Amino acid sequence: MALSNREKLLVIISNAISVYSMYTKNPETMPKGITLIDFVLKATPAELKADLSMDLIDEVFAYVSQAQSELS
Repeated sequence: MALSNREKLLVIISNAISVYSMYTKNPETMPKGITLIDFVLKATPAELKADLSMDLIDEVFAYVSQAQSELS
């Protein structure tokens, strides 16, 4: 079964948040002047950008943050 565009975006956003979080732990490796939103945008393939929204990024970020705090 193939993933829908929304499912692909959820994976991409979640992965981008995780990678960005790792970069913030070691600022020397982090690209200069890039925000989490910029990072997500760069990680998103062009064919999926039309389905990307701030609401979706916020929803995934809230879920990932909650899940990480529950594991701590």
